[in-house]
Amino acid sequence: MATAGGPSDHHKYAIYPSLLGKIALVTGGAEGIGGSIVEIFALQGAQVIIADIAEDSALKLIEKIKGTARGPIGPEPVVPVFYECDVTNLDTLKSTVDRALAQFSRIDILVNNAASSAGKARVATKDVTPEAWEFNINVNLRHQFFLSQLIFPHMAAQKSGAIVNMGSINWKVPGVGLPIYTTCKAAVVGLTRTHAREFGPHGIRVNSVMPGSIATERQIKEVLTDEYKAETIAAQAIKRVIDPHEAARVVVFLCTDDASAVTGSQYVVDGGWIGDP
Repeated sequence: MATAGGPSDHHKYAIYPSLLGKIALVTGGAEGIGGSIVEIFALQGAQVIIADIAEDSALKLIEKIKGTARGPIGPEPVVPVFYECDVTNLDTLKSTVDRALAQFSRIDILVNNAASSAGKARVATKDVTPEAWEFNINVNLRHQFFLSQLIFPHMAAQKSGAIVNMGSINWKVPGVGLPIYTTCKAAVVGLTRTHAREFGPHGIRVNSVMPGSIATERQIKEVLTDEYKAETIAAQAIKRVIDPHEAARVVVFLCTDDASAVTGSQYVVDGGWIGDP
């Protein structure tokens, strides 16, 4: 079965006027789902800040967006900017927010997308060291909390904002080999619900998106073997590979005024693997 069209087919999909001119900070936005999120925001007329360590990938994405023609309807694509940002460094998180506010005066949208389930994350419980634990907590969870903490007062002052935390169905699917990553993604649910309650009175909405097996370039290279692909498709109700833009479109929707009453929720994009969050 064919997948839904990607960002290059953006004229086939919804245009959200409420995103025009918005300032969106996306961590891990250089590639994968994050790259698709950045591209779709840019095509909606939002100014995106790519906060990532992958400069080459970010610059390639920016050049791609520069070369994207305006569709028959909708705004002119807005070229993103790149900020080098190691999300495991708390000082860098603060300087990233400070830089964004200095350049754009506000942040309307935060997408806490940066994460890693490869390399150091793929160890059994018996092999987890304190160093591996700390690294994985920092790259998959800690930055979501502290970036939200840093940006909250600025969104509260403008009495509006949207935050999306990237989760995963991993913590809902029985499995072994990713104990720290699974712990982090379970925690994202609690963090999202807590911040939705805490930030809601200030006009800020907080939701999370839980992707399943998504065919990003990195996943294809490191995880999505033919055997694993067959297993995941067999588990899904929709019998095909899920592309990054399919998760990205849900993230973008949650940041629009169309989702103005949606907060504290988890949205699963997994082709029907687990279904209920």
